[in-house]
Order: sequence, then structure tokens, then C-alpha cells
Amino acid sequence: MSPVAKASALRVRLPVVVLSLLAVLLPAWPGRAAGAAAPAVQQLITVTAASYGTTYATLRVYQVSGTQQTLVFGPWTARVGYNGVARPGAKREGDGKTPSGTYGLSFFFGVQPNPGVSFPYLHAFSYDYWDDDSASPLYNEWVSGKANAGRNPEPMHQVPAYNYAAVIAYNTARTPGLGSAIFLHVGTGGSTAGCVSLPASQLLAVLRWLKPSAKPRITITG
Repeated sequence: MSPVAKASALRVRLPVVVLSLLAVLLPAWPGRAAGAAAPAVQQLITVTAASYGTTYATLRVYQVSGTQQTLVFGPWTARVGYNGVARPGAKREGDGKTPSGTYGLSFFFGVQPNPGVSFPYLHAFSYDYWDDDSASPLYNEWVSGKANAGRNPEPMHQVPAYNYAAVIAYNTARTPGLGSAIFLHVGTGGSTAGCVSLPASQLLAVLRWLKPSAKPRITITG
């Protein structure tokens, strides 16, 4: 029986905090024209930390229909930044914190071949990097070739953390200093540098389930 079928009896109201976050952040989602109707979010990942200072969080995945949700995966234990979760608007480059808020997902990537996901998937090779230099014109972007990136870019060919991962659409405006390279990736047994991580089997289940047409969002709270 699929996870969705097993959870069919678990339909409940969305938590007020999630609805409030969605209502506030929907107008700011990338690509939404002024006055256009908000996209219908049908898939939601929630990452809830007990406090802003903890490196652990509870991750749940929901199928959403209006103001109702069906639990699909979780609750699972995820890891967040080694300095916890940043308060709203307080995330900064290199602070070791996971940004709080609600975000979309840009694309998936991995050192390993595409595991059968619906999102665009980039195979990460040894020459691929993420530019996390605030002074670089390619700040917070995937770059092929170290010479094309700013100082000390992050290698994308990392095993096992980046065997599989999803890019969380944080700081899509690429504002210098606000943080970069925020992913949902494979856990390595410890906290992260600001990402969210899960054990590989759990992560793959989520990545394969997510569909671009369902407008998935991830909400992170501390």
C-alpha cells in the first residue's frame, strides 16, 4: 500500500502557523506577476525545530487540498544548521543557520544519476561548484568550472551529502550576504552548514514523490 493510501484517514486542518506563512509569503514567490492568482500549493514539506538553537527538526510531508492536508511521509527526524535555524529575515552568509520561511524548489541534483524524479535534474561532476562568494556576480548560482566562480566556491561533487539533493529556492534575488547554497540533501550523521538533511532512503522517497505541477513548498520554522 502506498504512503498516500496509508494516510488517507489522516486528513486534518493545516496548522495555523503554516497557513499564515503561506498567506504572507505567496505574493513574494518568484515569477508571480502583480495581481496574478497565487499558485495552488498541492505538496508541502514542513521542517519544525523545537527552538531556533537546536540542530534537529521534525520533517513532515503533506498532500494539500485547499485548507486540508493528508500526511504522506513522516514525522521524520531531519538535521538543520550547526547553529540552528535563523529567525525570519536574519539568515546571513556563513552563519551556519538554516533560513526560516516558506520557499519553492528550483531543481534537483546529485553525484549519482537521476533516481527517477520529475524535477529537472543536474548530474554533479567534479568541475561543478556553487558560488557562495557575496562579491561574485554569480553569487548563489551553480557554476561549471572553479575559475568561473568567486572565492572558495562549494564543490557540488560531495559524497554522500550530495548524492541526491533538491535546491531550496532561498535568496533567489541573490542579494549579497543573505546566504546561499540552501539544499535538502542526504544526511551525513551530523548537523549541516545551513541546509536540511534526511537519511538517503527518506530523502529519495520525498524527491521521487514531488512534482513541479503540484507547486511544492517547504516551510521551515524554529
